[in-house]
Amino acid sequence: MRKEYNFKNSIKNPYVKKSKKKISMNVDEDIIEYFKNEAAKVGVPYQTLMNLYLKDCADNKKKLKVAWQ
Repeated sequence: MRKEYNFKNSIKNPYVKKSKKKISMNVDEDIIEYFKNEAAKVGVPYQTLMNLYLKDCADNKKKLKVAWQ
């Protein structure tokens, strides 16, 4: 074993998952129920489904239409 290693030309492992960060947020109960029902249909946890939806929004750079009433 060497005393020192040179990682200057190393590359990041492409197979490692991106890390996730735990957050706390307030979500309306009907929104949670919607995602729970949809998640049950496809067989994934509802948090995973919500994350996939948000990721799709970010990846496709969807713009929000916010209208305060």
